[in-house]
Amino acid sequence: MQLKIMPKKKRLSAGRVPLILFLCQMISALEVPLDLVQPPTITQQSPKDYIIDPRENIVIQCEAKGKPPPSFSWTRNGTHFDIDKDPLVTMKTGSGTLIINIMSEGKAETYEGVYQCTARNERGAAISNNIVIRPSRSPLWTKEKLEPMILQNGQPLVLPCRPPIGLPPAIIFWMDNSFQRLPQSERVSQGLNGDLYFSNVLPEDTREDYICYARFNHTQTIQQKQPISVKVISVDELNDTLAANLSDTEFYSAKSSRERPPTFLTPEGNASRKEELRGNVLSLECIAEGLPTPIIYWIKEDGILPVNRTFYQNFKKTLQITHVSEADSGNYQCIAKNPLGAIHHTISVTVKAAPYWIVAPQNLVLSPGEDGSLICRANGNPKPRISWLTNGVPIEIAPDDPSRKIDGDTIIFSNVQERSSAVYQCNASNEYGYLLANAFVNVLAEPPRILTSANTLYQVIANRPALLDCAFFGSPLPTIEWFKGAKGRALHEDIYILHENGTLEIPVAQKDSTGTYTCVARNKLGMAKNEVHLEIKDPTRIIKQPEYAIVQRGSTVSFECKVKHDHTLIPTVMWLKDNGELPSDERFTVDKDHLVVTDVDDRDGGTYTCVANTTLDKVSASAVLSVVDVPNPPIDLELTNQLDKSVQLTWTPGDDNNSPITKFIIEYEDTMHEAGLWHHQAEVSGTQTTAQLKLSPYVNYSFRVTAVNNIGQSLPSEASEQYFTKAAEPDKNPTEVEGLGSEPDNLVITWKPLNGFESNGPGLQYKVSWRQKDGDDEWTSVLVANVSKYIVSGTPTFVPYLIKVQALNDVGFAPEPAEVMGHSGEDLPMVAPGNVHVNVINSTLAEVHWDPVPLKSIRGLLQGYRIYYWKAQSSSRRDKRHIEKKILTFQGNKTHGMLPGLEPFSHYALNVRVVNGKGEGPASPDRVFHTPEGVPSAPSSLKIMNPSLDSLTLEWDPPSHPNGILTEYTLKYQPINSTHELGPLLDLKIPANKTRWILKDLNFSTRYKFYFYAHTSAGPGSHITEEAITTMDAGKMAGILPPDVGAGKVQAVNPRISNLTATAAETYANISWEYEGPERVKFYVEYGIAGSKEEWRKEIVNGSRSFFGLKGLMPGTAYKVRVGAEGDSDFVSSEDVFETGPAMASRQVDIATQGWFIGLMCAVALLILILLIVCFIRRNKGGKYPVKEKEDAHADPEIQPMKEDDGTFGEYSDAEDHKPLKKGSRTPSDRTVKKEDSDDSLVDYGEGVNGQFNEDGSFIGQYSGKKEKEPAEGNESSEAPSPVNAMNSFV
Repeated sequence: MQLKIMPKKKRLSAGRVPLILFLCQMISALEVPLDLVQPPTITQQSPKDYIIDPRENIVIQCEAKGKPPPSFSWTRNGTHFDIDKDPLVTMKTGSGTLIINIMSEGKAETYEGVYQCTARNERGAAISNNIVIRPSRSPLWTKEKLEPMILQNGQPLVLPCRPPIGLPPAIIFWMDNSFQRLPQSERVSQGLNGDLYFSNVLPEDTREDYICYARFNHTQTIQQKQPISVKVISVDELNDTLAANLSDTEFYSAKSSRERPPTFLTPEGNASRKEELRGNVLSLECIAEGLPTPIIYWIKEDGILPVNRTFYQNFKKTLQITHVSEADSGNYQCIAKNPLGAIHHTISVTVKAAPYWIVAPQNLVLSPGEDGSLICRANGNPKPRISWLTNGVPIEIAPDDPSRKIDGDTIIFSNVQERSSAVYQCNASNEYGYLLANAFVNVLAEPPRILTSANTLYQVIANRPALLDCAFFGSPLPTIEWFKGAKGRALHEDIYILHENGTLEIPVAQKDSTGTYTCVARNKLGMAKNEVHLEIKDPTRIIKQPEYAIVQRGSTVSFECKVKHDHTLIPTVMWLKDNGELPSDERFTVDKDHLVVTDVDDRDGGTYTCVANTTLDKVSASAVLSVVDVPNPPIDLELTNQLDKSVQLTWTPGDDNNSPITKFIIEYEDTMHEAGLWHHQAEVSGTQTTAQLKLSPYVNYSFRVTAVNNIGQSLPSEASEQYFTKAAEPDKNPTEVEGLGSEPDNLVITWKPLNGFESNGPGLQYKVSWRQKDGDDEWTSVLVANVSKYIVSGTPTFVPYLIKVQALNDVGFAPEPAEVMGHSGEDLPMVAPGNVHVNVINSTLAEVHWDPVPLKSIRGLLQGYRIYYWKAQSSSRRDKRHIEKKILTFQGNKTHGMLPGLEPFSHYALNVRVVNGKGEGPASPDRVFHTPEGVPSAPSSLKIMNPSLDSLTLEWDPPSHPNGILTEYTLKYQPINSTHELGPLLDLKIPANKTRWILKDLNFSTRYKFYFYAHTSAGPGSHITEEAITTMDAGKMAGILPPDVGAGKVQAVNPRISNLTATAAETYANISWEYEGPERVKFYVEYGIAGSKEEWRKEIVNGSRSFFGLKGLMPGTAYKVRVGAEGDSDFVSSEDVFETGPAMASRQVDIATQGWFIGLMCAVALLILILLIVCFIRRNKGGKYPVKEKEDAHADPEIQPMKEDDGTFGEYSDAEDHKPLKKGSRTPSDRTVKKEDSDDSLVDYGEGVNGQFNEDGSFIGQYSGKKEKEPAEGNESSEAPSPVNAMNSFV
């Protein structure tokens, strides 16, 4: 359907308030075109109350429009004003505006009065408001003699201003002779009447230049009152001053300066009344006096103060309510309160109202025969009276019009004709003012016309309202229809809104709203239409907004502002600072998307706004820049309240540079003792500007203050004035007093002397006193200069003394010092401990007992007893060898001690000595003891070889630390199934002289786990473990084994590294592991400090051994370790953690470096060489020898025949050899621990391994397994673990 205009708007949704204002403006602008006949309309006029500047010409405005153009006339004070008779008055051409030329001659007062303008043509007459012309006035103060005011401290005071009455009223303020405003506070403030009120006066209020000023803004002049002198004195001073002029009864009493409850200075009494007009600002004032200064509070009885319209001025002494209405009438109460009491004053407020419009009359255009009405409704307090005029004449005496009927505030027109055209005036008035409105009735017969330009293009941002104008006129009033598109598609009410002025509103314009729209106006006299075009544009958006920034002075800051816009619109991006232009400074640079400010200073702080403008829209985004820096140094340091031992320091803070000051640091300089050196004195909070400082005597002080904020410290302030404190006796004595002898016959007394600051006066000395503690001697004293040591000679050896050191100077002595005990010099002890005996607790621990030596024989301070012990002879060896002695010291007066970490099955010797501060006494006679056998360490190695269907061959090396005589070996083993579950455990005893064993009656193709350990008479030792697999049945092995796996090899399954263990000593560790998998792998060890983020350190293992020695470790440190393999498939074991042993105080000797051991080994090697030569000769001769017979009897398959072609021994397959092995060749299993000669071997450490001890002295260290060199093929005997065993192996 078509959308037609209706008398009212179709609908107006919520949230469209800005649009309402726009439409109201369009409705009020719906006027008769000026080419049509119409009555006059006043378009511009001067204000009702017109105050003029008497120094300038008077211009009274009156502008009007109409057809035909109106003529103008004026009245003055109700009578016709003939401007032609006054040469100073002219009227502007084509206007009713009067210009009165008083600048050349004449006075403004001559033209004071009430003026009214009338604009008239053939259709009627319109009139202006009554314009009251008054010249402004700025009169001078009347001359008066002002007597000085003399008041007692604490009295109230009111300084009257009483400015002259001007037009308009003057603005009042108080200043001094230097034109500086007088400071105001809760105690001192200016009232609404201009007077200056003091709740109580203080001595600092004394001055002679209290001056009240009146500023008249209209004439831009300031008038000054005579200065007022005020002097505030005490009661005694006041009575002395007035004694000559006043009687006794007029003297002031001391009571007047005491504290008192509040009383009101203004307003007077308990209640008052206030009347205000609607729409004005209501100002209520209460000022009270009292001591202490009262505080003012405000309440409204039976109501609350309006939240958004209530403001407090003048330190809450003035209550202001803006835009008052009748609802603000009521009782308001001000309360003045101080600690001594409270009073209140009630102000009854009545709000009156000058007339204000409810419905103002509007111009009325009617066609002949139509009906209409003019409505004039106003309100006020009291209720205004409504009166009508027509063409400026009261309607009661105007010519009669039969089409007009008056009904109170409404004029009703019916069946109007052309003669009914006129201008009607409505006047609403009461005692507080009046309202005057002109509204014409214009009777016309006109066909429709559209006033909007044809083909107007409207461009609108998407999602915003689109308003398409169709300004029209016609009489009778036309109806409006809108169509869209060339085919005339009608617009529907559910999407569009049609307003009374013809405007089409699209509430939310979308892209599909683009197109051509046609407006059609119709009445009974004709039809008119107009086309307009609408384009919808994308909105401009800021997609990257500037961000809040805090920067330090001198740095650079950048703000970013990225804009996205419709491609058909050209945006302009502008940067503002604090809503103004950017400073004209080369430090500010603007490029496409950024504003950059370099070398930022304090002036650059503020709000920066990015504004993006197009012809259709405007967007902006802001960010605040805060420029911060360290504070400026404090200034104006002042010393007050100067006493002997304290002073008050005050200062003025410097600028905090936008970062609040958190504290002040106060430092002092002692220019007499330490000139140029500043010391910390105190710290106070950042809100303080005063500090009470404690001082020391005889110091020439200077102070400085440093301010601190979150950015940092300011530079120090300038130094204060110097303040020299009086000398006094020292208030403290030297500290750290000690008495120790440096020789057996002296006593050295030392102390920490006082510094110059602590001396408190000139002539600093020390009184040194001493006497024997246990004697009856008097104190011996001596005065010494400012030194720190005094030596007393000729003292007996190690005798206790009482010592004291007292400071003194030219003024006197310090307080009595405390006594300190010291000793004269020590000498070496004279007696050795007696009755030394040893109790062997176990194979590694012994307890030593001794009798204490007499105290007198110690000749010094007993520090403890020291045990020297060493291994004298091994119970398992025939030779006697000595190693360096070890030392254990036991503090205090102990008579026994534990010796931990002993070697089992060894002979030891020891002696005991007493120790004092001078050194050791003589040694006690040596005591010899031996340790019993202990359990052995684990066998050094275990190799499993020659697997068959039901047997495996085991070879091992004896324990590196047998700790006694080996009695037997125990072998325990159990099968492991495919799910790694363990089967029943079997055990086997093997004689101690065996190093090889063939284990039979095993299951074929079965994995076994072996546990192997040695025994002494003390019991079994640690075990070594290994795993191996018997071979499969030959029929079952067909097609399963790869071609390069030879018979006799122990087959590995699922490659893995397990059982990672670490045995640590002081600076090295032995790492061992178990490996299961292919042979062609290379092992590496990675280690690092536990808990550290440093990278793993990597060590490559030579060959395919399953052990490695880590050297160069730090004592007492926890390490992490893991082992990895490189080969066909890389993998790494889980981590283990170990800790190296602590560094040992005493040194241990490596047996491998001793000459006697090297010689013994050379002899053994020579003997073996001789035996080999003898065996070789006898074999070549075909003869038999015991070793050969033994080999033949055992038919050891690992003894390989020599090659026939070159006479060399048969090949030994290396783990990295990829060639097929020869039948019967010796092939170690993957679990065999090979012994190779490399830098990684731990053989070199020998007996140098350090253990760790529990608190009770028991040994908790572990002996690392000794790794030895693999024997050459054909010689299967293992290297002897000791010279004795080596000899026994050839027996």
